[in-house]
Order: sequence, then C-alpha cells, then structure tokens
Amino acid sequence: MADVKTLHETAARVLGAKAGKVLLALDEVTVECAAADYLDVMRTLRDHDELHFELLVDLCGVDYSDYKNEPWQGKRFAAVSQLLSVKNNQRIRVRVWADDDDFPVVDSVTELYNSADWYEREAFDLYGIMFNGHPDLRRILTDYGFVGHPFRKDFPISGYVEMRYDEAEKRVIYQPVTIEPREVTPRIVREEHYGGQ
Repeated sequence: MADVKTLHETAARVLGAKAGKVLLALDEVTVECAAADYLDVMRTLRDHDELHFELLVDLCGVDYSDYKNEPWQGKRFAAVSQLLSVKNNQRIRVRVWADDDDFPVVDSVTELYNSADWYEREAFDLYGIMFNGHPDLRRILTDYGFVGHPFRKDFPISGYVEMRYDEAEKRVIYQPVTIEPREVTPRIVREEHYGGQ
C-alpha cells in the first residue's frame, strides 16, 4: 500500500460494520469502534493480509469530559492505540470508546500484542480504564495506596492526600492535603510605554 487514501479505503472495506467510523484527516487514518467490537477490530487489523498491523506502538487513555474548553457530547473515556505495519510501511490509529463513564471498561489486547501489557496498566492507573482480560491489571506509576486517577480532568491538581515521613512514628504517613490552592499564572508587568509608543 503506497498511500494513506488506499489505506483508508482498504480499512473501511475490510472492517465493514465492525468499525463505527474510519476517518481520514491530516494524512492519518483513524478507526473508531465500540467496546463490543474492539477485540475483533484489532485482530482483523493484525491478521488481514491487506493490512498486517503487526506492532502496537502505543496505547493511551483519553478523558474527553472537557474538550476544547467545551463540554463533550458523547462518551467520556477512550483508549487510543497506534499500530504499525512494517510490511506495508503504514500506521493507523484505533480509538475505542468505553460504554460506561462511571466504570469504563474495554477488552484487553494483550493476547494480540504483548506490548499492550504495560500501556494498559498505565491507562488503568492514570485514567481508571479497566481492561477486561488483562493478566495483571494493577497500578504502574502511582503508589499502591493512591486514591483516584490523576489524569482524569476532574482530579484536583493538588490531589487528595499527601505523604510525609513522620519523625515521631519513624515511618511514612498519609494525610489530607495541607497546601492551599493558589493561582499559578505568571504575572506580566509591562512598562507604561511598552511597544515603543
């Protein structure tokens, strides 16, 4: 496959109704699918002779609750994968929407791509997206006792708890956050005749 338009047409034809949308924008192809079709879509992208996306390069979570400073109309959480076909020298993006905003769940693709293991753990840790069928879904970047998911847009900047070493108890303790919220926007002071006036 030589160009992106051919990839777009091929992906749309091969995936058919399994893909909710196959988009072509900015010379990139994005497949959007429902959670129920995600595993089939990923398997088809990997195994079909015309596509052959044998490498999962990246997978991340996304929180769309507030998008472009506007309230989002649609499902809140998605997992987005970047796939590479070495054979065809092509890349494709797959976005799967979790059905439930309160408890987002999509299937794990670790059975198809070994590299998904740590990426799915990261999306779980930072966004709270559950990956059904993951062999070892646990936190990877935050502490074991961490409360919440820090990349969710409704997570407070200062967090909920802080930890410190207590000299009297000779151990690390957790306590409610003690810092006061403050504005961190830098102030710009300009001279009266700034700009040569």
